[in-house]
Amino acid sequence: MLSNNITSIGSRLALVAAIGATCGSAHAAGFALIEQSASGMGNAFAGAAAIADDASTVWFNPAGMTRLNRDQIAVALHYIAPTAEYTDSGASTVPGGGPDDTTDETGIVGNFYYVRDLGNEVKFGLGINTPFGLASKYRPDWIGRYHAIESEIATLNINPALASKVTDRLSLGLGFNVQYIEAKLSSAVDGTLVGQPDNGFAELEGDGISFGANFGLLYEYSERSRLGIAYRSRVAHKLEGDAKFDNLAPTPVAPGVTLFEDTSASAAVDLPDSASVSYVRDVNDRLTLLADVTWTGWSSFDELRVKYDSTQPDAVTTEDWNDVWRYSVGLNYRYSDTLTLRAGVAYDEEPIPGADRRTPRIPGNDRTWLALGFGYAPSADLQFDFGYAHLFVKDVDIDNTLESQISPYTLTGSYEADVDIFSAQVTWKF
Repeated sequence: MLSNNITSIGSRLALVAAIGATCGSAHAAGFALIEQSASGMGNAFAGAAAIADDASTVWFNPAGMTRLNRDQIAVALHYIAPTAEYTDSGASTVPGGGPDDTTDETGIVGNFYYVRDLGNEVKFGLGINTPFGLASKYRPDWIGRYHAIESEIATLNINPALASKVTDRLSLGLGFNVQYIEAKLSSAVDGTLVGQPDNGFAELEGDGISFGANFGLLYEYSERSRLGIAYRSRVAHKLEGDAKFDNLAPTPVAPGVTLFEDTSASAAVDLPDSASVSYVRDVNDRLTLLADVTWTGWSSFDELRVKYDSTQPDAVTTEDWNDVWRYSVGLNYRYSDTLTLRAGVAYDEEPIPGADRRTPRIPGNDRTWLALGFGYAPSADLQFDFGYAHLFVKDVDIDNTLESQISPYTLTGSYEADVDIFSAQVTWKF
């Protein structure tokens, strides 16, 4: 039934709508965003759960707040400039359309953190950031228009947290998360298959709010070495919104089934949990070595079911994503009392299991990070941090077929992609 074609479009839209931020592309596993501090950007976020040298530790490991000897506020901005170029192999079954296209939607991601000393070895922290997201835009007439045209997603995570120094060496932290999501996404619809005169467009707008938790521990072996362990829970979202169809008339295709009716819709998506282990070693007063391993449970994302408040049947999109790992190492070099230099490398695995599950909305693959940065502290009360990373994304094939009985169009080709990220942060201590 053609309703399966339309609902599969809606399901892809709802999927992305439930999982995003205002940004150019996703830059960690799947559509996660790791750009949560500029100080960490310079190390490719190596040692992020153990470094605890500014208020961004609220996100990476709340237990690290006990290492901060003054109250502080940190604000960061990240400019993300991705490029993903599609080349069709000639085997796509989509009629018409240009064979190649490029999506290069740039964007800005922001972070805010606050840490306050409550006394008695207890710290309070607050983090506001964007942990998931992507954005992409293709020409309305490109060959993959039935798979995706535009994706605009935003997410906001509010994370209050507490930390306490249990012993001279061990600190524990706990946080609560309120996460808001909104999205607007579109795809083309081949209305000619049911007697419509031309192509139309499907658009989904929706939002939702849900809750999660995070906790961490920090163990300081000595004044020069420490281990951090952090965990973030899965967040179960229900996205609710409206499905609208442009240039398409409502079309009965079976008794009690009408397509292309503007209607409300909903979809449930579980965002993954994650766990990090970080190690930091101060080799001497100038050189610090950092390492991190992070696991993300993307196997929670096995399918997406969209429910329409109309006669259109539910749509199910199979995803079958895999759990993934991220590995990073880096160093800090304290050049002077006011200047710290940073460098790092990382390797990010992609959870998409193969070309048949890859879509133009999320054409990701494994990526390698090369990062540089520095911190400048003109006074004891103020610090500026800057970071830059280039992501080398492996070339990747796509062979995705719409899950439709009437229009199972297949998009077959390849993507070449890379990403540049520029980050800046200011920290006030008081």
